[in-house]
Amino acid sequence: DKKPGAFMLENVKQLVNHDNGRTFKVILSKLKNLGYHTHWKVLNALDYGLPQKRERVIIVGFRENYPFLFPKPYANRIDLSEILEDHSKVDKKHFASERIVKKRMEKTKDKKIPKPSIWHENKRGDIGIHEFSCALRAGGSYNYLLVDGIRRLTPREQLLLQGFPKNFKINVTDNEVRKLAGNSVPVNLIRAVATNMLKAMNKMPLPREIAMQKEYKQKVLTQVMAH
Repeated sequence: DKKPGAFMLENVKQLVNHDNGRTFKVILSKLKNLGYHTHWKVLNALDYGLPQKRERVIIVGFRENYPFLFPKPYANRIDLSEILEDHSKVDKKHFASERIVKKRMEKTKDKKIPKPSIWHENKRGDIGIHEFSCALRAGGSYNYLLVDGIRRLTPREQLLLQGFPKNFKINVTDNEVRKLAGNSVPVNLIRAVATNMLKAMNKMPLPREIAMQKEYKQKVLTQVMAH
């Protein structure tokens, strides 16, 4: 109804291949019929300064066919040590039980363990140890991610992993922060895309011939992804 001049949509990367790509094809077709020129790509928060592996499909659309390009990956990212709090200063309520810790240690006794690190337990029960966090999830198990294999992330750490500023006020419960952080977008990634959107809109729209060539290339790419 409002027909904004531009928009950005975000969703899990599995959307691209849902129903063999048909769902995504319908979304792009609907946006085109609404009069929008769209661009899409699966981006990872790891590539935009944050120590969190969070892959999401981003769809950008304009009513005018501006020369938009997705942002290039950053050269560096924040180190976990700049985000994680010292264990001695963390409330005991965030520490896993002795049983959980012992189980994690037994599964990883032969692995090289960097410090600091975040341990990720997948659905099979395998433990991955990384110098970054796997994607925060609102509905993940309580011990889905453990810092150094012994404690859960604090609310502040969760927000920092999503790119929120250190002075962001927390006025809700720990559980509510966990849900909010798990459902949020990575701020740095969204800022990078939005910045390029603004740059594109400050330029002249593409001539019709070039626009048609880009549209054809995007159509071919969508078909390839669907298969």
